[in-house]
Amino acid sequence: MLAYTYVDHGKFELLDKPKPVLLDDRDAIVRVTLASICTSDLHIKHGSVPRAVPGVTVGHEMVGVVEEVGCAVAAVKPGDRVTVNVETFCGVCFFCQNGWVNNCTDPNGGWALGCRIDGGQAEYVRVPYADQGLNKIPDTVSDEQALFVGDILATGYWAAQISEIKPTDTVLILGAGPTGICTLQCVRLKEPRRIIVCDKDPRRLKFVRDCCPEILTAGPEQVQELVQAYSEHGGADVVLEVAGSEETFRLAWECARPNAVVTVVALYDGPQTLPLPEMYGKNLTFKTGGVDGCNCAETLELIADGKLDTTPLITHTYPLRDIEAAYDLFENHRDGVIKVAIQMEE
Repeated sequence: MLAYTYVDHGKFELLDKPKPVLLDDRDAIVRVTLASICTSDLHIKHGSVPRAVPGVTVGHEMVGVVEEVGCAVAAVKPGDRVTVNVETFCGVCFFCQNGWVNNCTDPNGGWALGCRIDGGQAEYVRVPYADQGLNKIPDTVSDEQALFVGDILATGYWAAQISEIKPTDTVLILGAGPTGICTLQCVRLKEPRRIIVCDKDPRRLKFVRDCCPEILTAGPEQVQELVQAYSEHGGADVVLEVAGSEETFRLAWECARPNAVVTVVALYDGPQTLPLPEMYGKNLTFKTGGVDGCNCAETLELIADGKLDTTPLITHTYPLRDIEAAYDLFENHRDGVIKVAIQMEE
């Protein structure tokens, strides 16, 4: 089968690999029908994910059809259309039982697919702990509608869930990339008083205004002034940092009011510094870490009910054989790209 592979630092290649097989009674083999490229894949390419294993098939955003299951798998069967969770989790350890599935104690717990074990930018993928890692797609939901459920939409849902958003709040979202847009959609479900989105790219802000005209938008230079104008207590009640730059990390705590919640969703290329002397007295609560992606069934229901729609994020579609061109487009932000769908060969 064709599989896009992390060969070495800075180098991915489309290789011919053996089709995966069941290695455990709890595994499933999924025939991938649609995949996507994530910024995290670029982090692997550029060496920002030390855990990534050379030789691994990359990709952790995908949907497909179950082809084979181990004898201990009960939640799905061959022929089911499914989303694939970005995280591998056993469901029974201390962390899984508390909903902290990113910290599953299994050796492959957390983000493994496309990082430490073979992922889904390929024709087939093996999914460990399939009862936890796969969710059946409702008949009324298309592959395109479900594509981001297991990763960036799970991230947005988790971020909104842990941010303690109240109806009276002003919420600031830093970053209007794909994960930022998913976070925005999930924050809207909480119905805060107002939402402000900040991004340095005017095209992304226009995308936000076109999709959600009630949302206030600003670039980094104007955002603090806008937050002050639309906040009752000297800053945003909740800040979600989804961009992942040194500037946005700084803006996150600067734009927050005292005693606010700052949720750091982004993955950074390097370490960030908390300037504690400058922050002293703000009494901020920081929430940060990898997504606990255990609410995929709920997000699929929200999609089926018309309350979430991430299909506008798919601006380009490429066949798997042209995935190198898709990466070039995505990495260099050309042609207004937001997300690229990778269509498997029939």
